[in-house]
Amino acid sequence: MIFDRKYAIPMAAAAAVAVVTLAAPLAFAQQADASGEVRRVDPAGGKVTIKHDAIKALDLPAMTLVYEADPALLAKIKAGDKVRFTAVRKDGKYIVTAISN
Repeated sequence: MIFDRKYAIPMAAAAAVAVVTLAAPLAFAQQADASGEVRRVDPAGGKVTIKHDAIKALDLPAMTLVYEADPALLAKIKAGDKVRFTAVRKDGKYIVTAISN
């Protein structure tokens, strides 16, 4: 196989576009609104455990999951509360960004 310079730049550009296109969805956090029941609140640790139905936008089945959260969001939430919340998946972590009962 002979290297042909006239194809080098177009091939490199196509490869770069392919890499960026495939990596782009991984760079952005996924977000979803859901509802569930609070099982446990740990304001000091910045964590809340919520039992919820499937959340398709986050590829989560129905489960009980520990989410990270800003302690200020957890001030009015207690175990047993039925809540609506917004969660994101970022860098492999699940984070509650808004919650209300």
